[in-house]
Amino acid sequence: MIDIHSHVLPGVDDGSANIETSVAVLERFAREGLEVLVCTPHLQASGAQLAPYERHQAILAELVAAAPAKPELRLGWEIMLDRPGCDLSSPTLSLGGAKAVLVEFPRAYLPVGTTDELDRIRRSGVVPVVAHPERYYGCTLDTVRAWRDAGAVIQTDATMLLARGPMTELAKSLLGAGLIDCLASDNHGDRRSLSATRVWLEELGATEHAQILTHGNASRLLADEPTLPVPPLPLGRGVFQRLGELLFGRR
Repeated sequence: MIDIHSHVLPGVDDGSANIETSVAVLERFAREGLEVLVCTPHLQASGAQLAPYERHQAILAELVAAAPAKPELRLGWEIMLDRPGCDLSSPTLSLGGAKAVLVEFPRAYLPVGTTDELDRIRRSGVVPVVAHPERYYGCTLDTVRAWRDAGAVIQTDATMLLARGPMTELAKSLLGAGLIDCLASDNHGDRRSLSATRVWLEELGATEHAQILTHGNASRLLADEPTLPVPPLPLGRGVFQRLGELLFGRR
């Protein structure tokens, strides 16, 4: 598995508070079979030119020295598009060294012109990867289709498929419509991971989906290769009952 969205770089944002917490997360990820993890601290697009890249590199080096050999750790950012027109083309803003950036929108509302902004970023030579669209109030399947048509890659938080509520319903609908390109943990020094969702997909017999969503497309993205289409995965009520049993012992 490859995870392109996490807040495991210690002491820099609302994620892992210290290196001990991060190492514990990474040891668990290693046992689960994670191969690559991109650390993506929060950053405002309006302040991107002042991003503390060298400081984060130094913290990453300390974490690598203390952590297990796997997963391989890379540096990136989760960039809040708080202002349109910001230059995100610097290699220091890249997602794990690729020609891509991980971006997000405010959760309480979607600004006007989100598709145009993603299109602008894509035309600048950078691939925008939209983090957790299921969390944005007012986001719809048509919204996500427009983003993908503009050249964006769509990343859903894996744990959203394990919960309940409106955000989970949208995540299920995105999966059902084949509009998710990859899954990520969005781990904040806690228990979130890709593993349980991958196991669930495999138990459903959706092994192709499991491979593409938790490894294949993330690998291609980090290698500057086009992502593969993910087939729609219609999900009936019984499927999510089984998910609850698998994760929480509910019957």
